[in-house]
Amino acid sequence: MDLSALKRGISEMKKEKNALIVAHNYQIDEIQEIADIVGDSLALSRYCAKTDFEIIVFCGVHFMAESAKILSPAKTVLLPEADAGCPMAEMVDAGGLREARRKYPGAAVVCYINSSAAVKAESDICCTSSNAVKVTSSMKEKDIIFVPDQNLANYVAKQLPEKNIIPWHGFCSTHHKVRKTDVEKARKAQPEAKVLVHPECRPEVVELADFTGSTKQIIDYAAKSKEKKFIIGTEMGVLYKLKKDNPDKQFYLLSQGLVCVNMKKTTLESVYYSLKEMRYKIEVDEAIRDKAYKALDRMLSIS
Repeated sequence: MDLSALKRGISEMKKEKNALIVAHNYQIDEIQEIADIVGDSLALSRYCAKTDFEIIVFCGVHFMAESAKILSPAKTVLLPEADAGCPMAEMVDAGGLREARRKYPGAAVVCYINSSAAVKAESDICCTSSNAVKVTSSMKEKDIIFVPDQNLANYVAKQLPEKNIIPWHGFCSTHHKVRKTDVEKARKAQPEAKVLVHPECRPEVVELADFTGSTKQIIDYAAKSKEKKFIIGTEMGVLYKLKKDNPDKQFYLLSQGLVCVNMKKTTLESVYYSLKEMRYKIEVDEAIRDKAYKALDRMLSIS
């Protein structure tokens, strides 16, 4: 099936089945083009919960589709690629987190949204990369077990010296591979450009940046800034929106290694067959969903 036929088929089935297609900022250009809305994982899940669509096609990775299902249990949530996972989310499991709770009985658990429903269910509250500092600051406990990203935990710890952050030893395999030397080389190549990085990057990379923030915060910063050149330190998929929304500005990827293989698995063909064959349905055990929902809801109440 050619490109135009795929797009036409997706559009027709979407209307016929009352379906909504959402895509994360890291998806390939073609997926972002056909999506009804593009954004960060939690923003997409919240948007899905507020709509009347019966079917959600979530173009992202597994934990994102799970979050959508947690917030919209009555809706059918489809993940076009069944094996589109998140290595960082898989670096923590519910059993390991329960063991950490026993080791630090007085600590609260702040769980990055990049985690499974089962891990969220074992946590006190969830957070995103944009509100991690605010959420952690809101906790009455001094000791905080922060899962699963050690780099985001380090970023939060530096903003909140009054807290004792106990980091999980997980990381985003895409952001974690960026090194200090990558920033130095990029600055040398584009000395006038501002360096914008994600807090999932290593501490030494964050220290050299002009701005650190979530994908949305990076997008907003670039749009509002009077500067014309930017070095982007997050997954390459975000370049599509940055260039599209800011044609008068130039964007350079901090490192050619900033590619999430799992995010690139979703194609127009997989979206087409996801709608046609209603695959792959995301299911979350109700007991787990209820607990995970509470952790997400606590975050939403203070965001």
